[in-house]
Amino acid sequence: MSRAARTVAVVLGTLLFVVGGLLYPILMRGEAWLSAIWTVPVLAWLPRDARLPVLGGVGVVLAAIVVWRMTLAADARTPRMRIAAVAPLLAGPRGFRTRLRDVPGMLRGAALVLAVLALGRPQNVLRGEDADEKGIDMVVVLDLSGSMRALMDAESADQPRSPRAPAQRLTRLETAKEVILDFVSRRKNDRIGVVVFGRSAYILSPPTLDKSLLSTLVSKMELGLIDGNGTAIGDAVGTAVARLRRSSARSKAIILLTDGDSNAGSIAPDYAAHLAQTQGVKVFTVQIGNGDDVDVQDGVDLFGQPKFVREHFPVNPELLRRIASTTGGDAFIATDKKGLEQSMHAILDKLEKTRFEAQAATMEDLFGLLLLPAVGLIALEALVRLLIVRRFP
Repeated sequence: MSRAARTVAVVLGTLLFVVGGLLYPILMRGEAWLSAIWTVPVLAWLPRDARLPVLGGVGVVLAAIVVWRMTLAADARTPRMRIAAVAPLLAGPRGFRTRLRDVPGMLRGAALVLAVLALGRPQNVLRGEDADEKGIDMVVVLDLSGSMRALMDAESADQPRSPRAPAQRLTRLETAKEVILDFVSRRKNDRIGVVVFGRSAYILSPPTLDKSLLSTLVSKMELGLIDGNGTAIGDAVGTAVARLRRSSARSKAIILLTDGDSNAGSIAPDYAAHLAQTQGVKVFTVQIGNGDDVDVQDGVDLFGQPKFVREHFPVNPELLRRIASTTGGDAFIATDKKGLEQSMHAILDKLEKTRFEAQAATMEDLFGLLLLPAVGLIALEALVRLLIVRRFP
């Protein structure tokens, strides 16, 4: 066989063994290879779509060097013995084994290509695994109107007040935020969203399982971030219903925290309750305060101590009860932090559990599917050397 013909045979044979080795991973995972992610650390600086071509190029170069050294270049390293005449050797028998002398080099080169690809650690993203969890889809609607600056634990007018006590008391908003943060931290399997409202309603977060992000957003809520010169209860409930409209959960709820009467907005509270009813959303209302006069901070005195004045903020418990009744929810009244916490937990006790699918993306390593045929080719090379193309010396 001429050197040119032998070179073509070596190249084609190596490609044939590479294709044969790739049949196993293709048959085992098929389409998974089309979306596989190559995560080899040494190529992390490359774009993901460029990692496979680079790995393939490295494998081809290394394989070409190895195959050349073990086949075409091996003749120059073969030991030679000078004899007087070669006629007896030329007349000797010749078998098919002499034509297979390059097969071990081809097998090793093909194995090297597969091993380099395996070092790229291909991974498949499994998006078909669904983790079933029990939970509720809900939206907490928080009032940010000006009346939320009142103290939550304000004493009644006929009770004596300590001059130092008011400085340690929290506003209604601060108390509500603490209760909401505790509530969010306890609800591991519930998707919770938040809507804030004053004169208008705004979405702070859609229903999510990311409780860390939700807690961060809630903790940053302060009076003055939105226009607090009004209480748009209808707009707030309507906005929350819109966020739950496409929810697939069987139980959907809105928890409305407010301390005032509806006096702003473009959607009537009763119509918003009707929208919630049509979407199967239960509205649970929590009235903060009972309508009595409350303490509100009014600057500080000469000694830097906060001054408080008594103000009155009207409430409409009948409206809140009507909203809750229309949607199948309940109405609560909380005058202090403990009452607010009890109201929030009582709401959850009344909600039945539902199951929703929280899609979990898991990674499957595919490198073993490439490594196995590579090891098989190395083992086959050893058998060929041992049984077919043994050399002497």
